[in-house]
Amino acid sequence: MRAIPIAVTALVAALTLTACSDGGGSDGGGSDTKATASATDAAAATACEIGQVGLEVGPASEAPAAGDTGIVPFTITNSGDQCTLEGFPVIALNAGESSATVAGDEAAQPEKLTLAKDDTATFTITYVRGDAADAKSLDAKTVKISLPGASATKDFPWSYGPVAGKTEASDPDASVSPFQHAGD
Repeated sequence: MRAIPIAVTALVAALTLTACSDGGGSDGGGSDTKATASATDAAAATACEIGQVGLEVGPASEAPAAGDTGIVPFTITNSGDQCTLEGFPVIALNAGESSATVAGDEAAQPEKLTLAKDDTATFTITYVRGDAADAKSLDAKTVKISLPGASATKDFPWSYGPVAGKTEASDPDASVSPFQHAGD
């Protein structure tokens, strides 16, 4: 009969000790070491560069007529060492001799993303299609993209029609989303 109370007491003591070790404090265990290693890894990551990532466009949801809204998604795949994306991509719409910068979505809250090799992220350009005959529309032919903290750029053809201007062609009725992890 005495073996049962001793076994129960030992079990309760073991459970109590396990419950006290929640990993939240400095208990000399690995939890603080792991947090420090993660912070060190994130700090060591450099800004993603166009040359080390694959950048793909589409498929787009093109605005069919003037006044309609279209969405052009982009996917970034890291093919190099770990790197970070923070904020918004830098987007310029070019129409020959004139161009316009696309602002970041004011309602969005960008986060810092760390991409390991083969990780992917996305962003989208949302635009209002303009009328080619309207002087406030930008008849864009290419979109130039650069990543924050990096200087290299990549151009893509813009085949989604003219972009409406808010007040003039150099102020496009368009926005770009912040970077988001793709997948899960």
